[in-house]
Amino acid sequence: MPIVLDRDCATPLVQQLTEQLQAWIEQQRLRPGARLPSIRTQASNLAVSPACVIEAYDRLVASGWLQARHGTGFFVAERKPGLPLEEEQAWGEAVDGSWRQFREGHDELLKLGCGWLPSAWRANTEVAQAVRLVSRGKVEDLFDYCPPLGLASLRQQLHKRLARIDIAAGPERILTTQGASHALDLLVRTLLRPGDVVLVESPGYYNLFNLLRQHQVRMLPVPRTASGPDLDELQRLLVEHSPRVLFTNSLYHNPTGTSLTPKVAYRLLELAREHDLRIVEDDIYADFQDGPATRLATLDSEQRVIYMASFSKTLSSSLRVGYLVADAALIGRLAELKMVTGIGTSRFAEQVVGQMLANGSYRKSVQRLRVRLGQHMAKLLGQLEAFGWEVFCEPYGGMFVWVRSPGRDFAALERVALDNAVLLTPGSAFDHQGAPSDWLRINVAYGQDQRAQAFFRYAGRPSAR
Repeated sequence: MPIVLDRDCATPLVQQLTEQLQAWIEQQRLRPGARLPSIRTQASNLAVSPACVIEAYDRLVASGWLQARHGTGFFVAERKPGLPLEEEQAWGEAVDGSWRQFREGHDELLKLGCGWLPSAWRANTEVAQAVRLVSRGKVEDLFDYCPPLGLASLRQQLHKRLARIDIAAGPERILTTQGASHALDLLVRTLLRPGDVVLVESPGYYNLFNLLRQHQVRMLPVPRTASGPDLDELQRLLVEHSPRVLFTNSLYHNPTGTSLTPKVAYRLLELAREHDLRIVEDDIYADFQDGPATRLATLDSEQRVIYMASFSKTLSSSLRVGYLVADAALIGRLAELKMVTGIGTSRFAEQVVGQMLANGSYRKSVQRLRVRLGQHMAKLLGQLEAFGWEVFCEPYGGMFVWVRSPGRDFAALERVALDNAVLLTPGSAFDHQGAPSDWLRINVAYGQDQRAQAFFRYAGRPSAR
């Protein structure tokens, strides 16, 4: 089964592997019941990370091409064309169930590069109390549709919160969404067309890359520096390509943890005005802010900046509530698309968040998070230095640090990580073309786990141990 991966191709390696395996099955060159190479063997044969193979196998299991058998491996599934809908669904659920059983063996691994906080850090008591209070309210408030712009009481609370960080936005300029991913999807669908050119930060957010690729939008990478996007490269790309939009994190950038400086922010806005550029400012980590911060939306006087944020990182990934701030005309277009594609957002979820904002429980919970994250960040940075790791930049907040161990590529780091029951997120995931990288995103909330400590120690520079 010869698989050929083109590392110079714009198509991500995971997608190439998935498509080639599926083609072999479709052409019946791999028949039902045939066993595929193990994850480690396939990764070694193709010189890719095990995470790449896991993702490809995962996609094929989810789409019914493969079946995962716990403790045995992956096998070509028997396709069931022509089944009644009920039987087809039942078969799909059985396949999915076998995959879940297989993945249970990976649940014990520490996900050191994940993008969420530990469950024990969540404001479980406060969320439960807000849920109870909302549940006791009017029945229609639980079951009715949400208004197109979102719940008025929540948008009023958001208006007050934005004012506290010097973003002037009345409730009519605020649109609620089902988290930040929904907000990005609405923006891409509304502002861009296939073939349009946009600027993305490198390294940057892989879900954004996937979304833009899905809509056939061309991405131009702007290197992320310790103080924000590289202004010289940004100006060159603006002159040569006239891109429509720049997507950026001002605060606690994902994955580097860096934050925008005032000097870079002012120049960004000048360039946006000179080249008629719109900026999408993703401030999803806004509530981790502790101390002064520079935001483009605060400095923007021409409404070129579209500001977006979310509560999924601080409250719960399943409590999908986010929001957008833009000029009234754009908000109207976004609201119309929101209703056409999804009817609306969850009235119940918005009431829960609004309740926590109104009674102060949300403010208190994020204050605790900031302190805890700050302590873990400071401690981990000291440990990384002692173990000989290189840090891209020392963040002053947030939950990510971007690191590498000089002299070790990702394959070497991953071997050490798996030996210590640690699952890494490869640096290639944060490149818009999936280019190899020896940098890693580390979530500081998990850095004191004994498995993480063992990994840092053994994967650091030998001279520093």
